[in-house]
Amino acid sequence: MSNVLVYTLDGKIYINLTNRCTNDCIFCLRKDKDDVKGQELWLDDENSTTGDVVEQFENIYKNTPSKEVIFCGYGEPMLKFDVLKSVAEYIKKTYPETKIRVNTNGHANYVYGRNVVPECKGLIDEFSVSLNGSTKEEYNELSQPKFEGAYDEVKKFIKTCSDEGFSVVTSVVEGYKGRHLDLKKCEQIAKDLGAKFRVREWIKNGY
Repeated sequence: MSNVLVYTLDGKIYINLTNRCTNDCIFCLRKDKDDVKGQELWLDDENSTTGDVVEQFENIYKNTPSKEVIFCGYGEPMLKFDVLKSVAEYIKKTYPETKIRVNTNGHANYVYGRNVVPECKGLIDEFSVSLNGSTKEEYNELSQPKFEGAYDEVKKFIKTCSDEGFSVVTSVVEGYKGRHLDLKKCEQIAKDLGAKFRVREWIKNGY
């Protein structure tokens, strides 16, 4: 156990806000290991503040200055939305040339019962949203969401981000234990929602 809130991967800075998630994806890295390249990401608790994140960020930035910061860890970063926004605001004010991306499952508007996307303007440059299926049945099997109608919520979130003028990348995990998705159909869904499309090859042993 640890409280690694900020870590590096391939020269980029990542921010790990929470272990909580509204999905329980069958291919999730955390099912098989506790770390990313030796950096343990399971948090001791969920009580970390903006100040805690900023402190670790500055310590990392000294040694690994990066023009790109990604909110992505062992949980869904939008579940700590207030902290995410305040950390992003700090980074934008302190290092204005930094690109900030949020890797998300696209459930935030459902969780908060409102459209939170406009609140991210000026803070977030890009959303990477996990589609992970060409049908709701496929999505439910792979992502194991904890509420009904999750697949439709993901698609609505992607469309909302696109309509609000954000850069949006829709991603799928391909090749999980030999399983293959209908990538052309997934790409068409992304295109119809106004998003770019990215295929993430499943990494058997993770990073």
